[in-house]
Amino acid sequence: MERKEFLKKGFLGLGTVVSVQALLNACMNNTVTSNPTTGGTVAGNCTVSPNETKGPFPIKTPAELIKSNIVSDRKGIPLVINLLVTDANNSCKPLAGVSVDLWHCDAEGNYSEYGGSGMQSIDYRNVSFLRGRQTTNANGEVSFISIYPGWYRGRAPHIHLEVLNSSNKSLGITQIAFSEDTSSNVYSTSNYKGKADTPNSSDNVFSDSLSLNMADTITGNTNDGYTLTKIIIVKS
Repeated sequence: MERKEFLKKGFLGLGTVVSVQALLNACMNNTVTSNPTTGGTVAGNCTVSPNETKGPFPIKTPAELIKSNIVSDRKGIPLVINLLVTDANNSCKPLAGVSVDLWHCDAEGNYSEYGGSGMQSIDYRNVSFLRGRQTTNANGEVSFISIYPGWYRGRAPHIHLEVLNSSNKSLGITQIAFSEDTSSNVYSTSNYKGKADTPNSSDNVFSDSLSLNMADTITGNTNDGYTLTKIIIVKS
């Protein structure tokens, strides 16, 4: 699918799309000083996205999951995920030609490629959903069509992602957190299992980095779906 066609289909009816350039300008104009409580590291005028755990359900075969629509057969509130990847080693300029692997649980809190164990009783080891890989364009952008993730015990709602260079070297692994008000609205709809048991402030992964993990913007509603935007800052 050509990018223009994808953007047209992906954004139609899914809330207001925030200009990626506007987000980049905000990043470039915000001088960040060292702050050990944020969990990020400082590089020039940019704070590198927090380095977070990849597991316990990382993508096993990302090269086989090159697709922008990662919904598969999962049910839930539509979510378009717009990411801008920038390079802390190059004045936070957009980073073209890098891979972004993205994965998250379904509305019931289950991951594909795993299961049949104490970590996840439902066996989804032989299927792949809500996982995908895209390559950033010349402007450092990637987009995914997905659903709003659910939650599972002990974790606040989140999305995992990893950025890799052309040699498949990892440039950064991080997670994206959600507004609790938005999550509450989503989890009151069908397919989801009610209020999350762990707020953002009690999530051990986000305990030292929540402000940097939060989505930059999330717009929309439960009828039309949501659009999430986030700048991901790595060192090339």
